Amino acid sequence: MKKPAILLFALLIAVSTTLSLSSFTAISPEYFEGKWAVTVMDTPQGDATIPMRFETVDGKTTGYFMEDASGTELKMTSVSIDGDILNAAFNITGYDVTLSLKKVEDDFSSGSLMDMFPAEAKRVK
Repeated sequence: MKKPAILLFALLIAVSTTLSLSSFTAISPEYFEGKWAVTVMDTPQGDATIPMRFETVDGKTTGYFMEDASGTELKMTSVSIDGDILNAAFNITGYDVTLSLKKVEDDFSSGSLMDMFPAEAKRVK
């Protein structure tokens, strides 16, 4: 009688472990590759849209942004993808800021700037 109970217990553990691992889905860096229009809302100057571009080369993701309408891209200080969240750091208009984005749909992500201002990112096609 002990063997079936132990087998059932082991099966239950295996199923629950599989279910909990499958609920965590990591986003591949390729998801964020390309051009994005990132709108930061509710800043003291109002809503602001920042053109951004991400690329991954040899497993390392790099980000670029445009600070003004000149079209000049500036390189971000750092970009990392942890699980399903992209974290970026850069200096814009003299301020060091951080941005986090999480996939919502294939061409739409949301997150925040400095954990204070909501941000929405739409892929530019």
